[in-house]
Amino acid sequence: MYIKRNYGFWMTFNWSKKPFILGLIYSLLIYGASHLIDFHIYIPWQPISILGIAVAFYLGFKNNSSYDRTWEARKIYGGIVNSSRSFGAAIVAFVKGAKSDEVKKELVYRHVAWLTALRYQLRLSRPWEHKEDRLTSKYAPTVCEAYNKSLDQEMEGFLSPEEIQGLEGKTNMATQIMKNQSQRLQELRDQEYFEDFRHMELHQLIFSFYTDQGKAERIKNFPFPRQYASTALWLTLLFSLFVPLGLLDIAKSANGWIYWICPVLSALIIWVFFLMEKIGDYSENPFEGTYNDVPITSISRGIEIDLREMIEDKSIPAAIQDENGFLL
Repeated sequence: MYIKRNYGFWMTFNWSKKPFILGLIYSLLIYGASHLIDFHIYIPWQPISILGIAVAFYLGFKNNSSYDRTWEARKIYGGIVNSSRSFGAAIVAFVKGAKSDEVKKELVYRHVAWLTALRYQLRLSRPWEHKEDRLTSKYAPTVCEAYNKSLDQEMEGFLSPEEIQGLEGKTNMATQIMKNQSQRLQELRDQEYFEDFRHMELHQLIFSFYTDQGKAERIKNFPFPRQYASTALWLTLLFSLFVPLGLLDIAKSANGWIYWICPVLSALIIWVFFLMEKIGDYSENPFEGTYNDVPITSISRGIEIDLREMIEDKSIPAAIQDENGFLL
């Protein structure tokens, strides 16, 4: 996620320059042919402007829907933050008895392991995502291949070797970690580290974690309907093909530099529409690890810091800092 006040113009243009360049080349070919070989095929601007209004409305619908997916993802992780803090406070307050400090640390560390496993799972690539555009400083395009090795290295700091071994081969590691947490809470209740009422309160928090995980997985595993995404792209392309011909209708009576300004104006119009389409396209998948996604790595680290401070742990990691304005 980009966290500075504004994207710079040249940063935005560099990200989306391909439609402008192709639109300029296409427009110059049309205007050059019209000028050199008396090629005067043009279309009245009025119907093209009506088509442009329709495309703009459709792009607005797509962008609103894409934004809803991103905002929902952020709300889901906001819920995880709140529930995690409640879980940490409950562990500190409820767990009493022999070796209670070790038990608190175990439960908190297992919860951080769940956050880590969930984050890695949400970063895995899907066929409809922009795998080639991941933030390569943190997430390489081959993140799927590095998943198991990198995750195991992080898990070693939070789970016992036996528990890590028990997770091998599981389809959904985060789900299994939370299952282990639930079983461990029952064992602690049987050992009278807390009574039934407090055990049920902790189990309700486990339920909330599963609920938020399921919501995040719903967004991750169900793409923005491709019929809407594809239609927006093709309508934008169709409109762009007509733009130079429409401006040629206006420029046909002009001479000199005014005539040659029209290809640049055509390219600008094409660029604006494709920029709107691209913004929506890159907002559909809020967990894919690109420029505009939800910074779940930073959020997870913030939760880890809060929980480990609650149990007065040592060697607490620092918060994740942005790199060139990008926060992961």
